[in-house]
Amino acid sequence: MATPSSLAPWALLVLLLQAPVVGASGRYPDLRDAHDRELQAAFDAAVDATPGVALFRAAVRKRQASVVVADVTDLRQPKVAGYNPDLMLYAASVPKVAIVFGAVVQIQAGDLRLDDETRAQLVNMVRKSSNPDASAVLRKVGIERLAEILQRERHGKPDAPERGGGLWVGKAYDKSPVWRRDPVHGFSHGASAMQVARLYSGWLNGTLVDAKYRPLFGEIFGSPGLKHNFVKGLQGREEVRLYRKSGTWKNTRADSGVVERDDLTYIAVGIYSVPEGTRALVRGIAVVDDFMVEWGRRGRRPSPP
Repeated sequence: MATPSSLAPWALLVLLLQAPVVGASGRYPDLRDAHDRELQAAFDAAVDATPGVALFRAAVRKRQASVVVADVTDLRQPKVAGYNPDLMLYAASVPKVAIVFGAVVQIQAGDLRLDDETRAQLVNMVRKSSNPDASAVLRKVGIERLAEILQRERHGKPDAPERGGGLWVGKAYDKSPVWRRDPVHGFSHGASAMQVARLYSGWLNGTLVDAKYRPLFGEIFGSPGLKHNFVKGLQGREEVRLYRKSGTWKNTRADSGVVERDDLTYIAVGIYSVPEGTRALVRGIAVVDDFMVEWGRRGRRPSPP
């Protein structure tokens, strides 16, 4: 797997930065409205052909897994597939992506300075999953302000109780008490695969943050410091560049990110509430990458029967 930091300026954004930015009401569809039956069929076929699929199917059936794959090569025509995409689960460190988003919103508004300290904290809380840095940035944003940002319609409402929840940060990543648990499930740190994927997509297509902050995505999410889950599953695939945020705590196994190849860019998110989730993430991202490459090679349509 290629190292994103070795690419200049940030390979993931080369094509994306060439596209004109439109507002949230413009030509970029919401991923929730972009489910593609043919991509889902290709995903189903890839899953069914994978040894040990029974464990994955059981997790999906028992609502212990939330999974999304989104082809965002063309940001104006995303294609989405998944299993329990809107299911909110306890997600360990994955909701740190919401803290990053809240910080960028505050920076864009002029309420937070992107100084060297804050920049380093943003990088470390994602690449290394640093809890002290995540807590420090959360204090700068304000936990109540972050909750308000995550429910703003103009930011896509990443936390939507009427849709079963979404992204929630109700506690710092330290020993401080819980500020507030999410109103739907009672999680201190929760996420659904769809809302994480929407956050990545909205950052890349310019509907959530100003275009000038898009290179910051590569700086923060590139060069993963933890070599497990998606990183392990994509090991040896030199043509792949990964920008990700993972999470692990007790039975929670989760990973999320943007995968870029020369002619293909996709978002993958998997959140599991079972110990076997580690195997599902490692094996799963390899399966997803294989079928997405085939999907792209055939013009983003599945093989004929």
